[in-house]
Amino acid sequence: MKRVYVNEQWCLGCHLCEYYCAFANTGEKNMARALKDIKIQPRIRVEEGNDVSFAVSCRHCREPLCVKACISGALQMMDGVITIDQDKCIGCCTCILSCPFGSVALSPDGHAAQKCELCVQTAAGTPRCVDGCPNNAIVFEERG
Repeated sequence: MKRVYVNEQWCLGCHLCEYYCAFANTGEKNMARALKDIKIQPRIRVEEGNDVSFAVSCRHCREPLCVKACISGALQMMDGVITIDQDKCIGCCTCILSCPFGSVALSPDGHAAQKCELCVQTAAGTPRCVDGCPNNAIVFEERG
C-alpha cells in the first residue's frame, strides 16, 4: 500500500505541506480565500531541528494502536487507510495517547480527533501535501 514518506535530506522546512494539508480539508477551491486570516490546522506538521527538518503525519500502521485504543469505534482501517468518523468520536484522546508517532491531535474545535487520512475524501490519488512540496521531500509511494 502507498504511504506518505519523508526524505529528510530534502526538506527545506518551508511548511508548505502544512498549508496544502489545511487547504485540502477546507473543501474550498481557492487556497488564498480558504486560508486568509485563519490559523491553519493541518494534519501534517513540520518539525525543525538544528540540522534537519521533517514532516510528521500518520503512518497508517499495519497494526494501528490508535484504532485498538479507540473506545467509541470512531477510528477504522479500510484498505490500509486509517480514518476518523467525526460523528462517532467522543474526544476522549485515547488515540492521541496511544499513537507512538504523535500523529493524532485534537481538531480545532477540541471535540474530536484529527489526523492525516491521505486526502482520500478530497484528492484525486495523491495527498495534497505531496503535491505541494516544492522539493519532493514528501513522497507517496510503496516501500518494502
